[in-house]
Amino acid sequence: MLPDDTHDKMIAKWMQNPAIRAEVERLEREEMPMLDAILAARKAAGLTQAQVAERMGTKAPAVARLENALITGAPSPSLATLRKYAAALGKKLEVRLT
Repeated sequence: MLPDDTHDKMIAKWMQNPAIRAEVERLEREEMPMLDAILAARKAAGLTQAQVAERMGTKAPAVARLENALITGAPSPSLATLRKYAAALGKKLEVRLT
């Protein structure tokens, strides 16, 4: 594991790359609010990953992988999977082009 100062220096170096900076800014602007909302919805519903998994017809590790993918972005879950997740929370997933 890297010491914090080494990690911070590495991130600062990467952020000097315009392509990396642009992608980070895009993720922060476009994707993170959506991902935060999805994860917050489970917590607001008061459901555990195991409970969501049962409602989705899958196992808790699959929900853990799904939520981890939402956080890390790799691999991105399909819309069908996100719809199942939303339905398990009593929600509806809406995707819009603006």
